[in-house]
Amino acid sequence: MPTVREFLEKIKFEGPVYYDEPMSRRTTFRIGGPADALAEPRTRESLSALLAAARTEGLPVFLLGGGANLLVRDGGIRGLVVSTRGLSGIRRTGAGMEAEAGVPVTDLVEAAAQEGLSGLEFAAGLPGTVGGAVYMNARCYEREFADLMTRVEYLARDGGCESLVPDKAEWAYKRTPFMPGARLDGSVVLGAEFRLVPGDPLSIRSRMRELEADRASKGHFEFPCAGSVFKNDRRFGRPTGRILDELGFRGRTQGGAAVSEKHANIFVNPGSATAADMLALIDAARREARERFGYELEPEVVIVGEP
Repeated sequence: MPTVREFLEKIKFEGPVYYDEPMSRRTTFRIGGPADALAEPRTRESLSALLAAARTEGLPVFLLGGGANLLVRDGGIRGLVVSTRGLSGIRRTGAGMEAEAGVPVTDLVEAAAQEGLSGLEFAAGLPGTVGGAVYMNARCYEREFADLMTRVEYLARDGGCESLVPDKAEWAYKRTPFMPGARLDGSVVLGAEFRLVPGDPLSIRSRMRELEADRASKGHFEFPCAGSVFKNDRRFGRPTGRILDELGFRGRTQGGAAVSEKHANIFVNPGSATAADMLALIDAARREARERFGYELEPEVVIVGEP
């Protein structure tokens, strides 16, 4: 198997390449060691060709969207990181919007608002990209992306471009057909179309500001973070943030990592946190919830990379 540099020097594709790229530049936590190489294809065809070539060579690949809900360990990522941020197309389609995987969610929400289309206000201020939001079926304020999607385009495991009409039976809270073990595990989200409705522009903007202010009041924007660290579980009878409050986690610190003073399920990097610090804080929360309540907290953040 060639080195990742040898591989990338041999293959031709449209887009930039970064060697020894600090993943702290690519995640909302602003934490993470270097990737051996990071490639950012600008077209679907380049993405497909790059992934197919890497598969042929047996080169390990990690797909990266906006870096939200992601904690990269301090040793970084071996092999090739492929960013979908180069897939940045967005347009109106009748009474809806269509966006490629690399479009920031905030850009999609803003574009819909400019068109006077309502439905995406719940995602105002949501970090990450459309691809990541579709992959995990991002949910907030009692709405989720699957409520609005009419079509999802994806790169199948065999390299072909396919599309699907979302079946609600396959989509739920943090559950989609693209996740590990699901029907389309290994496929790559390329983009999605959203069904929206005409709305009053002033009302749309007002709702966006209201939800952005609510996120700010919970500490989402104060320091680098990944939003909620743990999933909610209805079996526990209360939100995970409340459980962590009962355990005294609000404001707790571990090395350079901390829990927000505003919300106990938001762990933050005030400036010098390492992945080891953040993992120790996550482990402490899981251990104390287990010991005191018998609850197994499930992380919402994806943890990858080398120690």
